[in-house]
Amino acid sequence: MTIERITAVPRHPDREAESHKGDYGRVLILAGSRGMAGAGALCGLGALRGGAGLVTVACPASLANTVTAIEPGLMTMPLPEEDGHVADPAPDGWSDELSNRDWDAVALGPGLGQSDAAKTAARLIFTGWELPLVIDADGLNALCHPSTGQGLAWEPHNDFPRVLTPHPGEFARLLGPDVSVKEVQADREGLAVKFAAEHNVVLLLKGSRTLVTDGDRLFENRTGNPGMASGGCGDVLTGLIAALIGQGMEPFEAACCGAHLHGRAGDLAAAALSQPGLIASDLPRFIAHAFADPAYERADGDG
Repeated sequence: MTIERITAVPRHPDREAESHKGDYGRVLILAGSRGMAGAGALCGLGALRGGAGLVTVACPASLANTVTAIEPGLMTMPLPEEDGHVADPAPDGWSDELSNRDWDAVALGPGLGQSDAAKTAARLIFTGWELPLVIDADGLNALCHPSTGQGLAWEPHNDFPRVLTPHPGEFARLLGPDVSVKEVQADREGLAVKFAAEHNVVLLLKGSRTLVTDGDRLFENRTGNPGMASGGCGDVLTGLIAALIGQGMEPFEAACCGAHLHGRAGDLAAAALSQPGLIASDLPRFIAHAFADPAYERADGDG
């Protein structure tokens, strides 16, 4: 198999003078559970700073006020809940109602939790929603075989893009019980390309050199630093990629662009603050600076 190696960072679409917020994407984020309200808010902040015109966080009803207290620019959609997690979508059809709205992109998984109801919702959305999805964290864990927690057990809706954003541990689980994290790290490119091609997804495999592939193309990101090894940073990335898709970027290119901007925001934040002192909520503000940074203007992907 011949893989096209992408070195130029795809750029987000320019903005027209005569435009309004609806032109820049309506992003839905399904995230959060008791004790993890911040995950949905961080994902939402990533989407807002990524340029999305309108961002709605759908979360258990008890978390909605917390999300808007963190960022007033986020809209919320309170969902039925069971013990602090989203409720099973079957009884009142909340999943069907959400899927029929006018979304341009959906982010699924940050802080969603691993209750049976949350897993059921994630699987239903992954296989059935006719919308572009970016899936992370608990959304990825829900897609593994219920009995073992290993191996992708549900296939995506083939007519609509699915972007999966695992770290090496999550990717090892998606590959199955016979693959360890050590083996993933030893053959990151080969395993990522094969998985993306077999399952018709865009795969963003996180790491010190994050990889993005759709099975035909491969991009290696060169921005970012160890200060970003902090809870919530991945949630920001998920929202950022969803925002770029919502603005019309092709999903593979959105994932490449998002990885670069996210890492560059981390580099700028670390320079201003320090690597040890960097936290996830610093990143959205520096994403705004990353868009204007000369490193984003260059033809290659070097940070």
